[in-house]
Amino acid sequence: MKSSRVTEFRNMTIDELKLHEADMRREIFNLRFQQATGEMENPKRMGAVKKDIARILTIISEKAKQGGR
Repeated sequence: MKSSRVTEFRNMTIDELKLHEADMRREIFNLRFQQATGEMENPKRMGAVKKDIARILTIISEKAKQGGR
């Protein structure tokens, strides 16, 4: 599963990745509220979202070094 997400991220442009990152950050924000109120259904989701954000940031920096391809 992880490799398909990485492949999916690598096929996106830098602008698409930044939009996806913003969506993921909004999701983290909402998950923190769910955690604080005790409504979180899947606690592992927060870790998965954080890892996806890290993957996106890594791919953005790689693409920036390559000239934005």
